[in-house]
Amino acid sequence: MHPDLRRSLVKELSESERPRRYWRGDDERGGVWLFESVEGDGEHWAIRQAEIDGARRLRRYWWRHPQDEHGFLTDQPLDIWDLTEIDGAAFEAVWAAGE
Repeated sequence: MHPDLRRSLVKELSESERPRRYWRGDDERGGVWLFESVEGDGEHWAIRQAEIDGARRLRRYWWRHPQDEHGFLTDQPLDIWDLTEIDGAAFEAVWAAGE
C-alpha cells in the first residue's frame, strides 16, 4: 500500500455541511457497493464506501481507513448513472453493521 494523498480532501468533504446522497451498485460476482457522496465541481465524490462481497463480508472505507489489502475508497468521481440512489438510513444500517 502507498500513502493516500486524497485523505485530507476526503476528510474535508466529509466534515463539510454539503448535502449527502447515497448510492448502491451491484457487481457480477454477487457483491454490493454502497456509497455516501458529496457533490463537488459538478461531480459526486465518495466520502464513505461499504463493500459487501459475494461471501457477505463487509469492508468499509473512509478518510480514516482509505485502503487495505482488500480494496480502497474509490479515487474517481462516482458514475451515478450506473448506480441506484438509496435512502440514507439504509446506508447507515449497513455501515453500522461493520463497527
